[in-house]
Parts: sequence; structure tokens; C-alpha cells
Amino acid sequence: MVINKEGLPYVFGPGLLGAVVGHFTKRKDLLYGGLLASLACAWFFRDPDRYPPFDRELVISPADGRIVAIKKVKEEKFLEQEAYQIGIFMNVFDVHVNRAPVTGRIVKTWHEPGKFLPADKDEAFEQNEKRYFAIERLDGTPLLVVQVAGLLARRTVPFVREGDEVLASERIGMIKFGSRVDIFIPEDKARVLVNMGHKVRAGESPLVLYPWQKK
Repeated sequence: MVINKEGLPYVFGPGLLGAVVGHFTKRKDLLYGGLLASLACAWFFRDPDRYPPFDRELVISPADGRIVAIKKVKEEKFLEQEAYQIGIFMNVFDVHVNRAPVTGRIVKTWHEPGKFLPADKDEAFEQNEKRYFAIERLDGTPLLVVQVAGLLARRTVPFVREGDEVLASERIGMIKFGSRVDIFIPEDKARVLVNMGHKVRAGESPLVLYPWQKK
């Protein structure tokens, strides 16, 4: 099992602390507790390889989790047009590494402070802390991926910067300890392939079919 480097302090810290304290206090329960905490963190920060479908017109899921929102909105921060918003809720058992939904370029990324409401609630997207990734597909189609902090998650971690080129399914960031990721794509030609409640996998599950645009 591969562990993302962001999780290494959480993985080794509890085990080491439990071993030291348990040794000096002769309490095996502290040793075992530290080891169990380390194993739990190792599971949370696991980072398996993912393989996207070979279809450039598919927009794939940026996150593991459950579909909690599918709606048409006016996206004004980057797309500046009518768009589909698809929300994916990640619980603490899901892989929390987020991935690029298409092959393209990171046009812009920015952070927006906010609250820490439960991420599966509708108001969470509007009120919670967020990190945005504005992406342009190779054909010029704009997409917006938004990491939304939740009740337990207090930190979003970006792995890419403005101007970086990314491949579909490439790691772009993660959220620590349960949260939500939303994706916006122009509504005009999009065909949504998922329904509410569907379980999806980051880097593998198709969310939307969006025809390739001729330049």
C-alpha cells in the first residue's frame, strides 16, 4: 500500500509516541493504541494508482466518494456561463487524493477562507473554506474543480501550481480527514453520466461526456 507523503507525520507520529510512552510507563495499552492509530492513518492516507479511461471526451471524477449534488448553475468565478455542478462527498474511509478530471493546463488556483460545516450539506459549498483549480482541457474547454473543507477537514493541500500541465487522473491535491469536491463544466453540450447517490472513484469513474471542440 502506497502512502501519500502528506500523511507520513500522521502515520509515524502516533506509533512512535505510543512506543516511547509505553516503554517508559510499562503500559502496553498505550503502545497498542499508538500502533492502531498509525495503522488507521496509513489507511486514510493511502494513495493507490488509478488508470483513466482512454477517451478524451470523458470528464472523470476528481475524487472518491458519493454523488451528493447534480444541478445547473451560473458559474461566475471562471467559466462565466451556465454549467453543471457535480458534488462528491468523501467520507473518512475514502481515498482523499484528488485528481485531474481531464488532460490540460492549470490556468489558475486560489484559496477562499470560510466555515467548516458538514460537507455533505448544500450550504457547505457556499459557506465553507475552499480551494479552486481552474483547468483548461486541450481543446479549450474550461472546467473548475473545487476542494471544499468539511467538519473534520481543516486543510486543503495543492500539488499543482498555475501554469502546470496535467494528465487526466494525475494527482492535483488532497483534503485531510473527510470533505467534498465539486466540479463545474459548461452545460451546453455536456451529457451527465452519473446520478445522485452513485459511488465514484477518482481518476477512473466517468462523470460527464463533453464533445471535443474543434479549434
